[in-house]
Amino acid sequence: MEAKEAEAELQGQADIWKYMLSFADSMAVKCAVELRIADIINMHGGPMTLSQIIAGIPDAHSPDISYLTRIMRLLVRRKIFTTQSDHHPSEGGDTLYGLTHSSRWLLHDSKMTLAPMLLMEDHPLLMAPWHCFSQCVKEGGIAFKKTHGREVWDFGSVNPEFNKLFNDGMACTANIVMNTIVSEYKDGFGSVGSLVDVGGGTGSVLAEIVKSYPHIKGINFDLPHVVAMAPIYDGITHVGGDMFEAIPNADAVFMKWIMHDWNDESCVKILKNCRKAILEETGKVIIVDVVLQPEGGKERTELKWKKVLEEGGFPRYNIIKISALQSIIEAYPK
Repeated sequence: MEAKEAEAELQGQADIWKYMLSFADSMAVKCAVELRIADIINMHGGPMTLSQIIAGIPDAHSPDISYLTRIMRLLVRRKIFTTQSDHHPSEGGDTLYGLTHSSRWLLHDSKMTLAPMLLMEDHPLLMAPWHCFSQCVKEGGIAFKKTHGREVWDFGSVNPEFNKLFNDGMACTANIVMNTIVSEYKDGFGSVGSLVDVGGGTGSVLAEIVKSYPHIKGINFDLPHVVAMAPIYDGITHVGGDMFEAIPNADAVFMKWIMHDWNDESCVKILKNCRKAILEETGKVIIVDVVLQPEGGKERTELKWKKVLEEGGFPRYNIIKISALQSIIEAYPK
């Protein structure tokens, strides 16, 4: 019994060390993205030696290959990259580093990339609020605001670098999910003449919808400092404003990953403004978000969604499951 107890205690210590240093994985992946290692290997057309990789890193004036060796060793163990020898094992030779299914998601020039999102999430500005959790438990409030003095949405209006970082991160995740949304919800967009994307960022989501359904008149609606950075898209008008004040009129309102950022009271305000923006007889709201099973964590179950929708003026709804977590919620005022 004493041996088992000692073994369990040792495992407990090992677990704490693991959690203490688990941030190193994120930082190593971020380093690979910043150095464009996946892009270098991809452009080469196959596995490369460390010397070849480091020679391809932009602006590396005095590179330290020993640093890169240690980082790549960790990323190989995490299955971000692969290794193989350029000779038979008995002959020695240099180690060659290649791509995996994971590292292909780090390619900057790919449409299906998570690189901008990773750079956003692991940026010091977004990492700092994680250090405020204990303060939030003691005092309540929002960690980002405690750290930076503003809500995340307002922070971008006074910090152009963060504004671009945030918008790029949101846009890359939108590209990943839009193929699924358009294909799974094809009948839902067919009868829509005009569509306003509330919290649409720089318009990439709406652009994909309008590209597939060119008859739709698109209105990309977000905060003024966000739409100020939006590129020109055919069939789309960019409108700056505040969804808590008013939403542009359209046949339907589209909201992807918006509602889960806000409490029930705020969501009801948004939905009431959505109701004013659409026709009562034919309008609808299309919500892409998480619908949890009853035993789920900190998102909304169907019952909670029902409550919020009804209070916001949408007593009738339909849920369409599109992935393991995401669903499309169609809500109607009548």
